[in-house]
Amino acid sequence: MTAAELWAANCPRSTRRALIRSGELVPIRRGMYVVPGPGGSPRGADRDQRLVRIAAVLTAAGPESAVSHEDAALVLGIDLLDRPSGNPLTAPVRLTRPPGAPGSRSSKPGVCLRLAALPPGHVTVRRGIRVTSGARTVADLARANSFAAGVVAADSALRRGLASKAELRAVIADCARWPGIPRARAVADFSDERSESAFESLARVVFRDGGLPSPDLQVWVGSETAAGRVDFLWRRYRTIAEADGVAKYANPLLARAQLGGDSRLRAAGFEVVHFGWRQLTLTPAQVVAAIRESFQRAGCRP
Repeated sequence: MTAAELWAANCPRSTRRALIRSGELVPIRRGMYVVPGPGGSPRGADRDQRLVRIAAVLTAAGPESAVSHEDAALVLGIDLLDRPSGNPLTAPVRLTRPPGAPGSRSSKPGVCLRLAALPPGHVTVRRGIRVTSGARTVADLARANSFAAGVVAADSALRRGLASKAELRAVIADCARWPGIPRARAVADFSDERSESAFESLARVVFRDGGLPSPDLQVWVGSETAAGRVDFLWRRYRTIAEADGVAKYANPLLARAQLGGDSRLRAAGFEVVHFGWRQLTLTPAQVVAAIRESFQRAGCRP
């Protein structure tokens, strides 16, 4: 806590209530408060503010509980497809507690409680917070969300070294009879540590759902100086796809470098398809169609 937050916790009750009513003070649990920044936004990064609330709620929940699901992903640094809704200072914290643990039949305000077994290998400690392991967190997210959301989390955990495919499969085997496990198993099989972002993970799901063959990821085409590394390559069809972030369009230097790279790749006999986040999420069928057309232009029909 900062000096301002310590003062808030110890100031007279009437003053504290007035500050809460005016929005100048945000309670995160009994006896703990955060001072918002200019414009009413939490002072500091949302992630840091959320970690404060997570730690406070977990302390009150007792030693048998562990932070799980989206909040576990935040603690561990696992990417999510969708940002959790709600104010990070006040939204309920997601916890898991074994069914037989004290207080497992009741939940406190500010907690989204799930009852499920927590074997020792499914729990770790990060930043002083008891949290589900990377593999268990991915399995929980895959069970509770869409296939695409599960793949984004799984790819991120593999890429960051927070889980391995063997660990994912071991956790899934431990939870074999739980709801959603078939989807979690499919996510684990499909996951790939070579996906470098949630954008690329989602693209792989779109390709799969569109019936495209699986591409190679992060491949060097030609020499490192003559062409470079590409996001997706269908070598048989001599087609490359690039997932373009906003920065690539906003920076003229990056845009010119991309044009030069495309020219060299086309000179080498490759078709090149670019797509952005909006295209991928709003018109995924058009992205798939553009890639299929590139297959045909290259003279190969899948």
